[in-house]
Formats: sequence, structure tokens, C-alpha cells
Amino acid sequence: MSRPGEPLVLGVPRGAFRPSPIFLALVALFVTSGVMAWQRFGNVRFDVFLFVISGWLVSLCLHEYAHAVVAFRAGDRDIAHRGYLTLNPFKYTHPLLSIVFPVIVVLLGGIGLPGGAVWVDQRAIPGRLRDSLVSLAGPATNVLFTLLLVAALRIGFGGGGSLEFWAGVGLLAFLQLTASVLNLLPVPGLDGGNMIQPWLNPQWRRMYDLFAPYGFILLFALLWNPRIGGWFFGAVFWVADLLGLRPGFYSVGLELIRFWQG
Repeated sequence: MSRPGEPLVLGVPRGAFRPSPIFLALVALFVTSGVMAWQRFGNVRFDVFLFVISGWLVSLCLHEYAHAVVAFRAGDRDIAHRGYLTLNPFKYTHPLLSIVFPVIVVLLGGIGLPGGAVWVDQRAIPGRLRDSLVSLAGPATNVLFTLLLVAALRIGFGGGGSLEFWAGVGLLAFLQLTASVLNLLPVPGLDGGNMIQPWLNPQWRRMYDLFAPYGFILLFALLWNPRIGGWFFGAVFWVADLLGLRPGFYSVGLELIRFWQG
């Protein structure tokens, strides 16, 4: 609810844009655990675990925020009232799919799985191009994070900090890279599929909408296929090599975050 006299932004109370305490707590945990891993404070494996998981959750929040803010600017004003612009992960449509399940996949498989999404009123967004840009905004955030983390690793490694800290940075970069590729796949219900959905003819769109709720299942089915899974991971590792993201960093990082095995 808005407070009396609260300033409006495009007809929406400014409070709808205020970062939630939950998001700010995640950022604080990310920074604090990063400093702890940098200095090897206490149990360094647990430090890296907190650093990677909190960093991944922050990126999930910003991924969904990117969708929401572009949708808001494109015409969906109601998205602000749904709480999506506060960066609160518990405002998402599917908290279990958006947060819990992706974190489990990170821990078990080291893959940046795309989570559930914000709900966008496509009827309020004029034009197919704007609709596609709303879907593109999230993966673009992952791509940006990938480049920033790889740049930080290539520039900063060797200039200070512990090996464990930089392994955590390398794992975060790899997670962002896998999330970028997965989110851009033209799978119904995922961002890549949602980008092309507005351009489909009515018959294909009806078929797309039929399969969209099962996008996660379809994604797993595709990755489970040895040939398709091999192509996917081959492409991811090729891009990682192209960017200069050495496999030693993210493999060590993945081992470190499983602190219970140490």
C-alpha cells in the first residue's frame, strides 16, 4: 500500500521500486562471505558455499527484476503492484522453482538452471518487439554477469585474495554462463522460447502455449539425451574456453561448496 503523499513514478508509488530487506540481506551476505573467503576466515569451504549461493540468489533476483522493469517500461504498470520491482525473491510466481530447485541443482550438478519467472501481462505490452525484449532482459543480465565475473577473475587473480575465493568467482561465472545458454534455448516456457512466441502464427502459438507449462520437464528430457546433452555441454565449455574461463577454477569451486563432503 502507498503512503499518503508518497511520490509517484509513472502513476506507481515510489515504494514499489524500493529494494526489499530480503534482497539487501542477500547482498550483505554475498559481500560478507566474499570477504571471509578472501581472507580464509574460519571454515573457508563454508565461506565459499555462502559466497556462491548468495551470489547466485542475488543474480536470480536481478534476472527477474530485469524482466519486470523492462515490462513496466513497456507498458505493464500492474507489474509494480505485484512486488516484482522490489527484488524480493518470494514475490515470484513459483518460489520453489525460482529459488529452491535451482539452488539444489547448483549444489548437485553445478549448473545454473533458469528458475520460475515473473508473470507479465502481455496484453498491456504493445508490439511483438517489446514483448520479446521483456523475455530477453533476463538472459541479458546473466550474460552481463558472466562477462563481469570472467573479467574480474582474469584481472584480479594473482593480485591478492585466496585461491578459494577466486575458485568461487570462477564457479559463479560458470553458473552464469550455463544460465545464459539455457535461458536462450528456444524451449517453450523458457526465456528463449518466450522471445520467439510473439512472432509465431496463431496455430503455432496455441501449440506453444500448450507445451509452455512443461518447459522444465522438456528441458530435462533434452539434456538427459546423451547426444543433445553432449552438444549442450560441449558448447558451454567451448564458450568458457573462448572467454578464458579455465575449468580448474569452477571445478575446484564446485568441490568447495560441497563443504559437507570435506
